[in-house]
Amino acid sequence: MYLCHGIALGGPFLVRFSWNYVALATVLYAVRMIALSAGYHRYFAHRTYRTSRAFQFVLAFVGGTCTQRGALWWAANHRHHHAHSDQAEDVHSPRRHGFFWSHLGWILSKRFERTQHERIRDFASFPELRWLDRHHFAPSWALFWSLWALGGWPAVIWGSFTSTVFMWHCTFSINSLAHLFGRRRYATEDDSRNNPLLALLTMGEGWHNNHHHYRASAALGFYWWEIDCTYYVLRLLAAMGLIWDVRIAPRAVRDQRMTPVTS
Repeated sequence: MYLCHGIALGGPFLVRFSWNYVALATVLYAVRMIALSAGYHRYFAHRTYRTSRAFQFVLAFVGGTCTQRGALWWAANHRHHHAHSDQAEDVHSPRRHGFFWSHLGWILSKRFERTQHERIRDFASFPELRWLDRHHFAPSWALFWSLWALGGWPAVIWGSFTSTVFMWHCTFSINSLAHLFGRRRYATEDDSRNNPLLALLTMGEGWHNNHHHYRASAALGFYWWEIDCTYYVLRLLAAMGLIWDVRIAPRAVRDQRMTPVTS
């Protein structure tokens, strides 16, 4: 991870600059962030919709290009987070462990490398998902060599390293910043907060207090003005017949008494 940060920060200054490379990094960021949010989070962790076994594999593979380990590992850890959010057992709570640990430290620690199969038995029964979990670098390497073939080192640096490192920190900010800064609409038992800026950067994940209030919803933005790009893509996929039974928060859940706590 340290090497990736070094290449991401210094690499763009070592190759010829082109706005095409910036566009490449931006597109790959958006596509992969949506895959992470729609696949790893809203499908594998929370099962907010249904899909076929084939498209389930596509979600796991494209999400794997984000270099955040396999879908089973990611979703199992996220289920653990919801079971113990901001309590002593929560592995990435800024309240319990501080900002740096919640943002980056825990994922660098070797203590959490094991996949908690007991928390993800519903998906661990699929051998192709277990294979991706064991060989979680395979999708990242596939992206690396594809970019190399298409554009050489500049495409690899911008499209793989710079895009990925920026995505890491935006993703990790939901564990850290979204439990520290923003508005608490619902009186959940944790510190989760809605943060519009993080929602824009993470394709909807920043509506974190909404999510902790009702985790079974495929839409993290509960109201029309809460932009949730991942949910818009899910609606498109549903219209195409690739996913179905997409769940959203019932109106009675959305309109429960709100708490005007801010920070």
